[in-house]
Amino acid sequence: MFLTISTSGDAENPATDLGFLLHKHPDKAQRFSTSHGTAHVLYPEAGVERCTAALLLEVDPVALVRRGKGRGRGGAPDSALAQYVNDRPYAASSLLAVAIGSVFSSAIKGQCAARPELPSQVRPLRIEIPALPARGGAALVERLFAPLGWTVDARPVALDERFPEWGDSRYVSLALEGELRLVEALRQLYVLLPVLDDAKHYWVAPDEVEKLLRFGEGWLENHPEQRLITSRYLSRRWGLTRDALDRLALARLAETDDTEAEVLDNAVDETADTEERPVPLAVQRRAAILDVLRRSGASRVLDLGCGQGQLVGELLKDVRFTEIVGVDVSIRALKEASRRLRLDRMPERQAARVALLQGSLAYTDRRLAGYDAAVLSEVIEHLDLPRLPALEYAVFGAARPATVIVTTPNVEYNVRWETLPAGHVRHADHRFEWTRKEFRAWAERVAERHGYAVEFLPVGPDDPEVGPPTQMAAFHRNDASEGADAKGKTYKGKNNDVNDVNGVSDKPRGTDESAKEARTA
Repeated sequence: MFLTISTSGDAENPATDLGFLLHKHPDKAQRFSTSHGTAHVLYPEAGVERCTAALLLEVDPVALVRRGKGRGRGGAPDSALAQYVNDRPYAASSLLAVAIGSVFSSAIKGQCAARPELPSQVRPLRIEIPALPARGGAALVERLFAPLGWTVDARPVALDERFPEWGDSRYVSLALEGELRLVEALRQLYVLLPVLDDAKHYWVAPDEVEKLLRFGEGWLENHPEQRLITSRYLSRRWGLTRDALDRLALARLAETDDTEAEVLDNAVDETADTEERPVPLAVQRRAAILDVLRRSGASRVLDLGCGQGQLVGELLKDVRFTEIVGVDVSIRALKEASRRLRLDRMPERQAARVALLQGSLAYTDRRLAGYDAAVLSEVIEHLDLPRLPALEYAVFGAARPATVIVTTPNVEYNVRWETLPAGHVRHADHRFEWTRKEFRAWAERVAERHGYAVEFLPVGPDDPEVGPPTQMAAFHRNDASEGADAKGKTYKGKNNDVNDVNGVSDKPRGTDESAKEARTA
């Protein structure tokens, strides 16, 4: 049982990057034990311009019978041969699909620790399978692979070339060529190999539905042969097939409606209270940020301190934002953002719009220069006040986006939170929370120093006595009036007092006096 994956490249993007993607070194021949035999990975060729990886699966017929489903299931269902003599060791089937998922486990998940940028790249690929069982012939192979962007060359294999009158066998020699991400190619093979064979070497349990939906995400929802693929992959177990088709229809509907499938699935809850529920403050905050970004005309946006990527996800829903970069100092937060955004399963065109970067806002970063807008949503209050000037310079002095949006809690509104004890900040990691006067003084000073105009907007219900729960400052760069930092000068405060450096006359709130003195010291 044999499969090859080839790609081409050049000096800038060498073909040997295939080794990083597959997590298998081109200079080594490796072997892996499987439940039904041994898998070998080797590279017949490995150069800058062309690289080919081969997967050879040696199937142990005895192990197949012992661990398989028994007569008529472990081997080809209609084979006239005995259990121990059949086509399973030679023809691509679910055995090869399982080997792909096991041997190339990182690649099929879209992971590459050494070169994390590679899985998202589209590459020219050629995949060859010399013996592929195809119940439905070459025509069905074309119908399954062509809609996925492949150029298909499926040549029927004669039963015996010496006796052409016997006709063709049910096997084809397959060659696929196309420009895809490797993760997409492997997932398609994982699903379609057993579909073409129309048999599996193991019992199809309900968890196979989850597996089908996971590996079919992004291409199966709209495939013209969706019903046939689903039915054959689930071994015609009609209950499982109906479940899978219903969930695929829901996924297709969600994609059309640009929302999550879970939202549509829970749209009607007859047992729920029909009374209108308040919109969470986090949702109102993201809506207010998006409104300012749209009015500014920004298309390339930085989310500085992106956390788990909620704002990045909202930006991705609007096609006017063509490039979205999330930045956070926490690797753990970035991994969670990647998981929540499903970057490894995101369609290629969508994935090209987003990037997640690790970085500290206390240092200047050349990667952040040249963007239309930057968002600091609930970020500044997590910094110690002595470090705030460094953030100011990194964002307003060095990166200098045309628009900067800053949101932060309004400490005056805290008295409206019934569950928040008096004198406490809203989050244990908040180093300070400002009044409206303090925030305005800081923002106006930053705007004047760096050549921006600033407007102040409420987020959430604007209480006539204590103001809104969140305060927002929208900075718009005034190119006709460059700030001192833009001309190469570094601002320094008149003395080392924290409040004076930040242009804030009152002491920061939300901590006891000893903590304030410790931070000032």
